[in-house]
Amino acid sequence: MKTRAVMLFCTLLLASASAFAFHCPADMKKIDAALGNKPALSEAQMSEVKKLRADGEALHKAGKHQDSVDTLAKAMKLLKI
Repeated sequence: MKTRAVMLFCTLLLASASAFAFHCPADMKKIDAALGNKPALSEAQMSEVKKLRADGEALHKAGKHQDSVDTLAKAMKLLKI
């Protein structure tokens, strides 16, 4: 019985990690689409959004998915998406 519980836990853990991994690219696409619409942002805000987007992608590629999601969320907040 314990073995089943441990296997279920491990499966759920891996599934949740995959969910975060696939969330990052979706957020990056949303940011890219918003940037393509030329949002009304100051130069400083635009630079910040681009930096956060790049940082989010780097974190995603490094396997730090929660950090990536958090960073990309900051960019989306600036873009109001």
